[in-house]
Amino acid sequence: MAQHGFHDRSLPLFPADGDTDEAAPSPLPAKLPSYIADHRKRLRDRFMAGGGAAMPDYELLELLLFRAIPRQDVKPLAHLLIDTFGDLNRVISAPVPRLQSVKGVGEAVVCELKIFESVSQRMMRARVMHRQVLSSWDALLDYCHTTMAHRETEQFRILFLDRKNTLIADEEQARGTVDHVPVYPREVVKRALELNASALILVHNHPSGDPTPSSADITMTHQVQEACQVLGLTLHDHLIIGKSRELSFRSGGYL
Repeated sequence: MAQHGFHDRSLPLFPADGDTDEAAPSPLPAKLPSYIADHRKRLRDRFMAGGGAAMPDYELLELLLFRAIPRQDVKPLAHLLIDTFGDLNRVISAPVPRLQSVKGVGEAVVCELKIFESVSQRMMRARVMHRQVLSSWDALLDYCHTTMAHRETEQFRILFLDRKNTLIADEEQARGTVDHVPVYPREVVKRALELNASALILVHNHPSGDPTPSSADITMTHQVQEACQVLGLTLHDHLIIGKSRELSFRSGGYL
């Protein structure tokens, strides 16, 4: 049986009249083959009837791919992406170059996945911004995991709180390699003063999946704490986000 390659060509949202940068469109089948159309309808019906909780990762991924590849069977590509990255979370959060290296993934697929990633992160962020963080701790952890748990390199974020422990800003301070991110305590407290913050929560991820702090993590945290104390700021915690769990410096006795 012949194997058909994937063609990532989504239908344009707007006509490209006069747009000389657009290549001439390839003709698409006027109608989906019945087995593809029926499969898409069954999948959508199942989702609308019961939600996504009982659906495997590859089927949820298929639903996302329907818009990006409107005229072909996307089930093989969904399986290929899951096999390549491990699960749906890792597919959605995979770096663009790695996604593009997968056969069948083009601009439309990457765009669809990254839109979904951005929407997910923004929804989780809305649950914690301008709210008292210490009383919304579970929502904060969910946000940190959604944003950072599946990254392939380290990222260092700072959550800035006011006197009522309301989150007033969430900023990425630095990005690093697979096992190191540069952090400068002076820059951390300087930014806190610029935002008129009263307290901080440090957050970074461990791409290895193990949130156990390194000696460098512990040293850096103590340096930030000392700088905060000098300026009357409070360091509430430092969270290390792993693949499936997190470590709190405060709860773990490191702070």
